[in-house]
Amino acid sequence: MKPELYQSDATTLPAEADALRPVGAPEFGPSLPAEAAAIVQAYQRASKADATVRAYAADWRAFQAWCAGYGFRSAPASPEAVAAYLVAEAEAGRSASTIGRRCAAISSAHKLGKLVDPTADEAVRAAMKGIRRRFGTAPDQKAAATVEILSAMLMRIPAETLAGKRDRALLALGFAGAFRRSELVALDVADLTEHPDGLRVLVRRSKTDQEGGGIEKAIPHGRFVRPVALLREWLDAAGISDGPLFRPVSRSGRVRTAKEAKSSDVPRLTTQAVADIVKRHVEAAGLDPALFGAHSLRAGFITTAAERGADMARIMDVSGHRDPRTVVGYIRRANAFKDHAGGGFL
Repeated sequence: MKPELYQSDATTLPAEADALRPVGAPEFGPSLPAEAAAIVQAYQRASKADATVRAYAADWRAFQAWCAGYGFRSAPASPEAVAAYLVAEAEAGRSASTIGRRCAAISSAHKLGKLVDPTADEAVRAAMKGIRRRFGTAPDQKAAATVEILSAMLMRIPAETLAGKRDRALLALGFAGAFRRSELVALDVADLTEHPDGLRVLVRRSKTDQEGGGIEKAIPHGRFVRPVALLREWLDAAGISDGPLFRPVSRSGRVRTAKEAKSSDVPRLTTQAVADIVKRHVEAAGLDPALFGAHSLRAGFITTAAERGADMARIMDVSGHRDPRTVVGYIRRANAFKDHAGGGFL
């Protein structure tokens, strides 16, 4: 017998921000005014990073579409339907990490909808375990842009153009502070504090600081990369004294304004723009851009610091990592050939 379709499966999510609540799921109840319910829902959505909400929104839509195509209800979903969906994603070539995130999105949607979570069922757990065993869970890591690679990139960027000054400052600061791209594009001039030895940069919110306690990073002047000097050159040339630190530059070589962007806010670079800038200048340096991305700057600093013998605790001070196991992975890779166990007899 063909399973009964959930009535709202044929619809898409009303808005990206509502992705974590299935369409048609129980509301807060008649005793709670609509305005109050909306405020509560806004705080619930704020419990997850914007990027996570966007990813979960896409994942939930993908699950809805699959269910509609095969005649299953998406909410409440049966464990059998979820397990079949996850296996179908694996057969379609999705990575284990992507499938795990989609499973988490389905779980979150059901929990916020006050529905029984189908992903807690043993059938779903067994399917996920089988997917991980068969396809592995190793992440597709981007190559590290070490200080040597970064220097080669900086040398080839035109220093006389406004876009060139911005890109040099972006790459140098991103490397020196082991910044995530989301942290870089969120920086404002107000987050900078001058210091005799360089700059103090306040990261108001990051992946490991979702509650916004703030993390301060020290950026030395430096003798080779010179991140502070390159950042100052960009800000002076662009005439930026407040607002977003890194902004789009038009083809004519002007910093884009809020009016040009048709927005009330001064435009800032997107996270995708950071990745594009890294790839463009990596290619100009003669390397394969497919191997590099925005994370290459962060990985490059950690790898270079490990190669130069920096203490792990000091590396974590810059990178902002909470779990030392992540940093240990970089250190092991950087020092894989140093004092190799077979070095004396191979």
